[in-house]
Amino acid sequence: MNTVLDFAYETWAVFLREALLLKNKLTKLGFVFYSLTSPLIYLAAFGFGFGSRISFEGVRYEYFLVQGIVSMTSMMNSYNLVMLAVSYGRLHTKSFQNLITSPVSALSLMTGTVLSGILRGVMASVVVILAGFILFDVFPFGFFSAVALFFNLLFAGSLGVIIGLSIKDLEANAVIMNFFIMPMNFFSGTFYPVDNLPGFLNKLVYLFPLTHTNIIMRAESMTQPVLLSLIILIILTFITFIAGVFMLKRYSE
Repeated sequence: MNTVLDFAYETWAVFLREALLLKNKLTKLGFVFYSLTSPLIYLAAFGFGFGSRISFEGVRYEYFLVQGIVSMTSMMNSYNLVMLAVSYGRLHTKSFQNLITSPVSALSLMTGTVLSGILRGVMASVVVILAGFILFDVFPFGFFSAVALFFNLLFAGSLGVIIGLSIKDLEANAVIMNFFIMPMNFFSGTFYPVDNLPGFLNKLVYLFPLTHTNIIMRAESMTQPVLLSLIILIILTFITFIAGVFMLKRYSE
């Protein structure tokens, strides 16, 4: 029982620290605009440009688009917050070393840090959902969307810890963004169905967790493809989270 309480208190302490840092960042308009400008521009540009003209399997394009941008935005915000918090704390302020040497377990540190990323991702997602409702009168969010969003945020936050611990300078993250994050954003069914992609690329995108997030996000019932995507996303999330805990345990710098 004491172990569980210790884990809860330690996790809460780490989460509260990151949440207070996030609160300070939110008072800076530059930080808010940087986080939300791109997804809102995508939403407006694609929504007004194609929304009333096309549909996919009888579904208005605005529904399809908002769900995809929610997936993309939540992933980007959760990943960026956690990656920057860990890497900047390691490489510049050295505050991360204080966390490592504090009497907090690696599991608590991982959980609290990832939860802060989930908070950031949820906040960004709410903005996109509200924008979709205001601009296009759509609210395509239900049970499956919530499940997809949770595991998407958990995966992205866990990945942020791994990358934040691995890179030697902040410029190295540009490689991750250009060769993994950005291709995943555009080829994982965010703006159009992956079935529209040519053969090889159509198969390749199923290696991306965001592809499975979008499949679950748009599901209306638990079909076999949806269940398979959910299992794959859970497995990828679990592996990434455990890898982050393992790296924190072995961290030495």
